[in-house]
Amino acid sequence: MRELRLKGQGLTALPRAVFDHADTLELLDVSGNALSELPPDLHRFKRLRILFASNNRFTELPRVLGECPALEMVGFKANAIAHVPAEALPQPLRWLILTDNAIATLPDSLGQRPRLQKLMLAGNRLATLPDSLRQAPALELLRIAANQFQRLPDWLPALPRLAWLAWGGNPLTAQPEARALAAASARAIPAEALALGERLGEGASGVIRAATWQHAGAHQAVAVKQFKGRVTSDGWPRSEMAAALAAGAHESLVPVLGPVQAGAGPRAQEGGVASGADHDADDGAHALVLARLPPGTRALAGPPSFDSCTRDVYPPGLRLQASEALALARQVAGAMARLHARGLVHGDLYAHNLLRCGPRAWLSDLGAAAFLPPAQPALHPALRALDVRAFGVLLDEWQARTAPAAPPPLAALRARCSAPADQIDIGFAEIEVMLS
Repeated sequence: MRELRLKGQGLTALPRAVFDHADTLELLDVSGNALSELPPDLHRFKRLRILFASNNRFTELPRVLGECPALEMVGFKANAIAHVPAEALPQPLRWLILTDNAIATLPDSLGQRPRLQKLMLAGNRLATLPDSLRQAPALELLRIAANQFQRLPDWLPALPRLAWLAWGGNPLTAQPEARALAAASARAIPAEALALGERLGEGASGVIRAATWQHAGAHQAVAVKQFKGRVTSDGWPRSEMAAALAAGAHESLVPVLGPVQAGAGPRAQEGGVASGADHDADDGAHALVLARLPPGTRALAGPPSFDSCTRDVYPPGLRLQASEALALARQVAGAMARLHARGLVHGDLYAHNLLRCGPRAWLSDLGAAAFLPPAQPALHPALRALDVRAFGVLLDEWQARTAPAAPPPLAALRARCSAPADQIDIGFAEIEVMLS
């Protein structure tokens, strides 16, 4: 046995029978139980690579994790963890998920894990990061949204491989978020004017449904994104709403028509799928009305897998013509130039957030988007450059899938976008002009 999932079994202790597979087990998922500790001999699982223990009752990250010789992915989301001992961090650590806990400090040894690539810390009580993280050579994705940061560490954009950073929902962005939400209240759409239909998709922050909007004597086909009522891996729903509403209109951004007025939430269409507990939405308290995209619109790729960690998973056999890759890059650059001009950083520029229908593409999902911190203007260019670096990753992925070869403009751009963010000398406005 290589994988064992014991989710939602009401466990208060790990069954000893699990140790019958200590020589072979690589993935263990005990999420959704009532566990508060792990066995002291967990290190007997010599091949255990992935351990999920989210939605349990841990108050401390178990120290025994640090003794597991192969453990590289650790997920303890939505517990009550307030203490992370240095001994709990396994040496091969690559991906650490501590979202939605009560952590105020992290051990300095966190930065001494040379393979650390993905660090998920949204929804805690952090106001600082360990200084040793500035030496993290492999860190590419960092989520520190919905914490207590008054300022971002000045050294963050200098991390050599950092490309995806989320910091919304902290005190440092409270004012611009509040202004964006207040400004949008005038175009709020009454919940009773919306009739929900089938589910179109679901992400970390919420569910998107087809809907019909009755207004001005007509019925308009739209989509409604209903946010989950808790902190997600990217941060607070209200932070995503603020960013989406502040972004404004652009041909390569999914159009946002307005927020839904807080209340009972949109009603389900007769014969449709009802809103409610099946998607854990906050009863319409956080919802956006979006334009309905054409039938057949699909994400260009799937999200990262356990093995790929920070790289999207593309459909097998996907090939792009040189003209297609160039058109995609131009549309993404235009959308990103718009966000940056509005004082926003996307923070999650991935192919799985790029929706495509024929030659048209739309950048979606502003869950990790954040306003540039007003009190740190000197940091703004480097923070924007993180998105440029993520764009370079996209170009690299597309180059490997373009036949017969990527067009020269993209190959040249890829090199300019691959430096550490504090050394990138090009922005999306210039990139859009170059590609046009």
